[in-house]
Amino acid sequence: MKLVVIAGPPSAGKTAVVRQVLRNLGTGETAAYLKIDVVRAFEDEELATEFGIPTRKVYSGDLCPDHAGIMVMADALRWAEKEEASVLIVESAGLCLRCSPYVTQALGIVVLSAISGTHAPLKMGPMIALADVAVVTRIDLVSQAEKEVFREGIREVAPGIEIVETNAVQGTGMRYLLQRIAEAEEVQDAATVELRGVPPLGVCTVCVGKKEIGWQHHFGVVRRLGDAGTLFRGD
Repeated sequence: MKLVVIAGPPSAGKTAVVRQVLRNLGTGETAAYLKIDVVRAFEDEELATEFGIPTRKVYSGDLCPDHAGIMVMADALRWAEKEEASVLIVESAGLCLRCSPYVTQALGIVVLSAISGTHAPLKMGPMIALADVAVVTRIDLVSQAEKEVFREGIREVAPGIEIVETNAVQGTGMRYLLQRIAEAEEVQDAATVELRGVPPLGVCTVCVGKKEIGWQHHFGVVRRLGDAGTLFRGD
């Protein structure tokens, strides 16, 4: 079974890309779909009705959705295998720009909207840097110059990444992505699947429930406004 992990910021067009993939799966290919969101999601119900495939969803609640995905990934692989799927598609809410949902033995796809701003790729870090393919949607709504600047921003974050530009609603430009999925390797050993990137190394006291403002009330990764540099790093 192949594992495809799709991430990206909200409203980038992730589910539209999933729909195009499901419409164009190769002969004999069957899919299962897992949606990971924070509070509410309906995509699993819609795709189950539209394509007749097994679907499930998980709400991350108090967790980052990328963290929740790691918690349930092994269970999801066993579930999809029991459903006799040849492709498991996992769609993450992608709300944490510090983390990355991609795992080894999987194809990692990041979906980005061309209308999100030319600097948007530079703000997404591991979500782009650790992906195999970047799918840029809504290219029909921007100029050629804007497309080129957006593309260069992606390459600045991940020089070797493969880029697909598409209007995902109509499916233009999706042929390469479909070919990439068709050629993807299957999961060889689910027991050895792991995160591609390093999770955040610092846990602050805000994460465990302290609500006071000001660095004086906290410990762990703390900085004062005006300390050298602007990036929070653990000591």
